[in-house]
Amino acid sequence: MDMAVLHFSMLLKSRLVDRSGENLGRVEDLIVRLADGAYPPVTGLKAHVAGRDLFVANKAIAELKPGRVQLAGDQLNLGRFERRRGEVLLRQDVLGHRLINVAGARLARASDIELAFTEGSWRVVGVDVSLRGPLRRLLPRRFGGRSAARTLLDWGSVEPFVGHVPSSRLRMRFGKLAQLHPAQIADLVEAASHAEGEEIIRAVGADRELEADVFEELDPEHQVEFLHQRSDAEAANVLAKMGADDAADLLAELDQERREPVLSLLPKTQQRKVRTLLGFNPSTGGGLMNPDFLCLSERVTVKRALDEVRKSQLEPEQLTVVFTHDAQKRLSGALAIAALVCADPEAKLKDIIQRRPVSLHPDADLPEVARELTDFNLTALPVVDEEEHVIGVIAVDDVLELIFPEDWRRRFSAFNSE
Repeated sequence: MDMAVLHFSMLLKSRLVDRSGENLGRVEDLIVRLADGAYPPVTGLKAHVAGRDLFVANKAIAELKPGRVQLAGDQLNLGRFERRRGEVLLRQDVLGHRLINVAGARLARASDIELAFTEGSWRVVGVDVSLRGPLRRLLPRRFGGRSAARTLLDWGSVEPFVGHVPSSRLRMRFGKLAQLHPAQIADLVEAASHAEGEEIIRAVGADRELEADVFEELDPEHQVEFLHQRSDAEAANVLAKMGADDAADLLAELDQERREPVLSLLPKTQQRKVRTLLGFNPSTGGGLMNPDFLCLSERVTVKRALDEVRKSQLEPEQLTVVFTHDAQKRLSGALAIAALVCADPEAKLKDIIQRRPVSLHPDADLPEVARELTDFNLTALPVVDEEEHVIGVIAVDDVLELIFPEDWRRRFSAFNSE
């Protein structure tokens, strides 16, 4: 950041003086409105004058500098300070609180707040997340102002928590969080306190698809924690946007008395898939599989297969392999999407597929599943019934989640939080 900045900590307890320099009181806080653009303008300050807290509007301030804030005039409105809707107090609501470093996808603590005069007003332009902020508040100004290198985050790359701010119109904004991958947002939720995590979940709720993706990435403990406070209908709305396998896993973590009421509110197609998955042990092939996959007749052409891939509603990560079946609907082969793209459009799948692909039955245990994936270097493993019909596909990431320690994500999140 090229512009010179003013440390907010150096303004706290500064003398408030009138136009002639006569002391009136001291500065207690600065007031901003977060909704006003990327860099929030200072709209005024909270001052302590003659034993009471007063509001001083921005237009009444002539100069801001460490240790001294000068007014443009000689008069003050002596009405007691009252917070208005949408107002954020930098000292009370932001300083010392955690916020989201969106650019780094981690939590950070605001040890100081940086201000700059730009676009005709003082604005919040950054946050110092180093230890220099607390030092500046503890040391005399003549020492605290001499700061060396700082860990300064541009305000445009952070998102503050505002759930604790007493204003009915404030809420964490969705826009910046939407830049992150669902797994990164889940990491933030798991590293946050319950109140902070709930605020993140509420923010991403503006996009139901993203909210469901985040829930899929959360560990079971946090999934249940945040669904516990939702009604059955709200819980079903989240599950309805999730993959059937992830929805089944989460439903199995809910209290027994809630499972059927929530399950009955799911769309019929997904409800049927989830009920099927719940019938398997979660650590077997049947419990690990995803019932959504692409399996085509081996007699169709490559061109037709590519058309089916384009029309598919599956997520891209679920479309790494196309499976084929014979005239009796039995699994007959597999073909990587990359190989399909490179093949002659007029060729039949039966002429280019990998015959007799590795497959497992629903009762295969976790070690057997892991062994087959590893031995044959697979990213997707089909699960078949007794008639060799494909009933689901196991993805390698679902197996990894069971093999890793239960708290692996939390350990990683804690390591990366600031």
